[in-house]
Amino acid sequence: MAQENIRPTRLELLRTRRRIVLAKKGLNLLKLKRSALIAEFFNLSREALALRGDLQQRIALGYASIRQAEMMEGPTRLENISMLLPGLHPIGVSTKNVMGVKTPRVDAGKYSPVSDPSLLDLPTSINESIRHFQGIYQVVLAIAEKENALRRLLREIEKTKRRASAIENVLIPRLQGTVRYIKFRFDELERDAFSMLKTVKRKLEAEEAKAAAGA
Repeated sequence: MAQENIRPTRLELLRTRRRIVLAKKGLNLLKLKRSALIAEFFNLSREALALRGDLQQRIALGYASIRQAEMMEGPTRLENISMLLPGLHPIGVSTKNVMGVKTPRVDAGKYSPVSDPSLLDLPTSINESIRHFQGIYQVVLAIAEKENALRRLLREIEKTKRRASAIENVLIPRLQGTVRYIKFRFDELERDAFSMLKTVKRKLEAEEAKAAAGA
């Protein structure tokens, strides 16, 4: 707000001071929100990192189980069985609230059971491979959910930081400048009024002296 547009009145001074109080309260809330978002971000980061470590182990075990099944059943039988396995359920995606930020919740459901009668009595080595890769699938989806939430939290942290910075470095200093300007104008008006009173007093005294001399 340009100073020439500011009305140097006591009402405007009170309004501006109230706005400063509200701005400082809003700034404190934004800082608290940012701290909470950062804490949640690091919590999710640790969870995602742990899941990635788990994924690496699961992948290693999964491929080891595939090699074991191939050695025991042969590559041709293994390939034939893999062609008969049912597909996965469609992934369901809903939303959840993380510190006020909406993030996707991924629901993969359960892996479809083997429905073909010829696959009911699968060799143990192949069942073990299927179990391992079911686990890999679930962990991959969990990582995707966590990392998507991390990206959204990071955007919210940056947005909150920008808003707090604008209030702290732009809005509050501008309002404080307005208060200083109004108080300065008050001081000027008081000085002008005092000077005017002194002038009037001198004139009155001069007139009284002149009247006394004429009498």
